Amino acid sequence: MGFTKAQLEEFRGATVPDLIGDDCRLLFVGINPGLWTAATQTHFCHPSNRFYPALRRAGLIDFDLDTDTGMTEAHRAAFTGSGMGISNLVQRATVRADELSKSELIVGGKRLRDLVAIVRPAVVAVVGVTAFRTAFEAPKAALGLQELMDPASWWVLPNPSGLNAHVTIDGLAGWFRQAAEAGGL
Repeated sequence: MGFTKAQLEEFRGATVPDLIGDDCRLLFVGINPGLWTAATQTHFCHPSNRFYPALRRAGLIDFDLDTDTGMTEAHRAAFTGSGMGISNLVQRATVRADELSKSELIVGGKRLRDLVAIVRPAVVAVVGVTAFRTAFEAPKAALGLQELMDPASWWVLPNPSGLNAHVTIDGLAGWFRQAAEAGGL
């Protein structure tokens, strides 16, 4: 199926609700939804995004995502039922993350801290080191476990976008598995 550029453009500025269940132990956090994600209402859904293939390779999910239609209700239930959730630093959809302002990312970081205080996951895994550095005003942050003052363990993981091709699916799977183990999954 797919989408035309004109169809996707209609989703600029749209939002995608957080995918969080009652027992969220590992909260993945994207930078912001892309237009394809907004069109399918499924986080990380662009065909070139390696989020779901890496989760499957890590043994954290047992389904393949159809990027034309997004998650089914059964997939959403299985995902949240396994203790995982998804949110974003910034809620509005753009073509690329570099369309976001520094102030949007900082406000998004504050919103995320508030969300984490409510949801109380064991691990928060932000995918994207540059966005993390900006959102949390931590210019020296590197991949891995961070030292923040929350009860959750905060991790920065590589961005699974196809634009970040120097990190392989196996590399992503390794990072995802580490975060999942830290969250007790």
